[in-house]
Amino acid sequence: MKHIDVLKRDKTMAKIMEATKPYKATKNEDVYYVLMRSIAGQQLSVKAADTIWDRFTDLFPDNYPHAKRVIKTHEDKLRSVGFSYQKAGYLKNIAQFSLENKMEYAHLKTLSDEDIIEYLTQIKGVGKWTVEMLLMFSLTRKNVFPSGDLGIINGMKKAYKLKEEGKSLILKCEKIAENWHPYKSMACFYIWPYKDTN
Repeated sequence: MKHIDVLKRDKTMAKIMEATKPYKATKNEDVYYVLMRSIAGQQLSVKAADTIWDRFTDLFPDNYPHAKRVIKTHEDKLRSVGFSYQKAGYLKNIAQFSLENKMEYAHLKTLSDEDIIEYLTQIKGVGKWTVEMLLMFSLTRKNVFPSGDLGIINGMKKAYKLKEEGKSLILKCEKIAENWHPYKSMACFYIWPYKDTN
């Protein structure tokens, strides 16, 4: 059964789907690169994130942040391209992890979503939400529901006219999302753009 058929069983979701063009995920099997790029851009505007990332990759001969080179790059040099000491440390953590552990797509694709979250959040600075975005957008996993994503929660609150707040709201959203199994990611790709519509 196609994801459209499953999601349209939910009447509210069916209306969202009629009114909205969904986000598209683009598979990228370079998990190390995607994770570095994601952490580098967190809490920044898209424009600022792009600028800093370009400056960062310019530090390396082929514009690729190879793990060994990142580790050897002094914090002050990373600071000079626009990273905080904390973020520079997180990037080095990812680089170190990639040298000591398997981060290749061939390895990760054998793991469940939950196992990948548990595996990659061992890296200091990499949180659950970051890994969920990696799963949804880069690894194109179909059944991820990022309950810590404010955009999704606010979009659902608007669409389903929910009155709950805080933890109760998140639990309610998680319960609604069960109706979208096994295509929770696909539903989210509709909710994100929907939340900005009138």
